[in-house]
Amino acid sequence: MNQAQSSRFQEARYAFYLFRRNPVVLAGAIISMAALILSILSPYIVNPSLWRITDLTKRLCWNNHMINWGIRNVFDCGGSTYILGTDSYGRDLLKMIIIAIPLDMQISLEVVFSAVLIGVVFGSVAAYAGGIIDEFVLRITDIFLAVPGILLAIVMMVILGRTIPILTFAVLVTWWPTYVRLMRSQVLSEKEKPYVESLKAIGAGRFRILFRHIIPNSIYPIIVQATLDIGSVILTVSALTFIGLTPSPLLPELGTLASSGAQYVFTAPWLTIFPGLAILIISLGFNLLGDGIRDVFDPRLRR
Repeated sequence: MNQAQSSRFQEARYAFYLFRRNPVVLAGAIISMAALILSILSPYIVNPSLWRITDLTKRLCWNNHMINWGIRNVFDCGGSTYILGTDSYGRDLLKMIIIAIPLDMQISLEVVFSAVLIGVVFGSVAAYAGGIIDEFVLRITDIFLAVPGILLAIVMMVILGRTIPILTFAVLVTWWPTYVRLMRSQVLSEKEKPYVESLKAIGAGRFRILFRHIIPNSIYPIIVQATLDIGSVILTVSALTFIGLTPSPLLPELGTLASSGAQYVFTAPWLTIFPGLAILIISLGFNLLGDGIRDVFDPRLRR
């Protein structure tokens, strides 16, 4: 093993140590990995088309005797056992949550990765080029930042339609300006360092300096913010679908599941509680993971 490989190995070991010594961050990492693994395995655990099958004779059923809500079932549960009860369409709520998690994760990851890509490209180019290019990018981001994000997403969905691609695009439109601003500030600081001047002195091109040296050295805050934003996007998407901006009331999405149970909160409280807990746990997990990644990248903790 050469010196560079040994150095990277030591860095990886120390990063793992920083994660391991904080049980709260470790719990966040476990929750985040569990959510990602469940998203991948979901089609093998539950038939992904099961959400289309309804049985109104089993609606609002609760036969898990470990929790007593003090509420009588409206209909007979039959011989089946439903761990988290059934929803207003007679579907197993646990299976609907398992089907819903991959959809929420997919939307969140698509929004965050797209926002990061847009932010890194436009933010870094604007900061490094400066002048009219920098001013133009800043004014465009100011326009989007001036409008409340959730309001802009609502207007877009009302005008363009209530579909999953439109929902993803509407959230993305409100998310990318933050990354442009963050990346721009990082590149502005990085491009003034001595090694950039050294690269210019030896004749390195602007494209090479920016994309091979400055951006890799500026990307760490973006990674931290992206990890934190995965949970935030899930909360935003769930909020939009909770208020009714969903393609279908049958759609297995966490916000939609919680919304469909809101009208039965006193007769079937599990319909809102368990999808809400799923949103809370996943969002909390990615926020704790983001805090851990920040600790790993913080140079003050690596002395």
